[in-house]
Amino acid sequence: MGLSDGDGSSQFRQNVVVMRHGDRLDNVAPLWSASAPRPWDPPLADDGHLRAYATGDKINKHLSFPIHRVFVSPFLRCLQTASGVASALCADDPIDPSKIKVSIEYGLCEMMNSLAIRPNVAPKDGIFSFDISQCESVLPAGTIDNTTEMVYKELPGWQETREGARDRYMQVITSLADKYPSENLLLVTHGEGVGTTIARCFEDVEVAEVEYCAYSVLQRSVVFEESKSFTAGQFVGSVKDLAGIQLMQVQET
Repeated sequence: MGLSDGDGSSQFRQNVVVMRHGDRLDNVAPLWSASAPRPWDPPLADDGHLRAYATGDKINKHLSFPIHRVFVSPFLRCLQTASGVASALCADDPIDPSKIKVSIEYGLCEMMNSLAIRPNVAPKDGIFSFDISQCESVLPAGTIDNTTEMVYKELPGWQETREGARDRYMQVITSLADKYPSENLLLVTHGEGVGTTIARCFEDVEVAEVEYCAYSVLQRSVVFEESKSFTAGQFVGSVKDLAGIQLMQVQET
């Protein structure tokens, strides 16, 4: 788990990787949404599949810690991204994909307002629906853990505020980390989710752009007592652990 202290407690440095999905089809094929039954839920473009697998391979080879669990937004582009990433993470041991567990989390979904979802493709009644069985069918066989309880049991309401969405992302990140304090997590979400981690956990910088499959790495110290209770520090991030994120310095006033 980590280093042991003389008083019987042990320390662990928990890592949470927050990643954006890959290239979405409707951005490279604008006419796709005109005939799509769910125009607000586009799949990945071919480049998105390639980028997702390549990013999973990069995470596998270049980060100094293993990924134990993946949590993913129910939107198709995120599910397909998580599938590619999980396949890459399992590539060294394809016979046993169970070393990575993947679960769907409603709280990681897109920012549910017209700033993020184009009004011309959003459901007219504001109701977005997902079939969890269909969502899970996108993920690699053997990786799915459907016993995990979602932090958000339902999707956020339509036209939530940007600040409300940012609060949601941080609540979900913290809640999932608290549920699995001895494991490193990968959260596959949307651009605003990644940008939120910069806004809330990094000092003196702002986000200029979050590219497809960009990710940030958050870390915190966790101290476990002999009673199995734990105390966790605040999440912090370092610019050296960012990939695909363009930053700008905060101007002092």
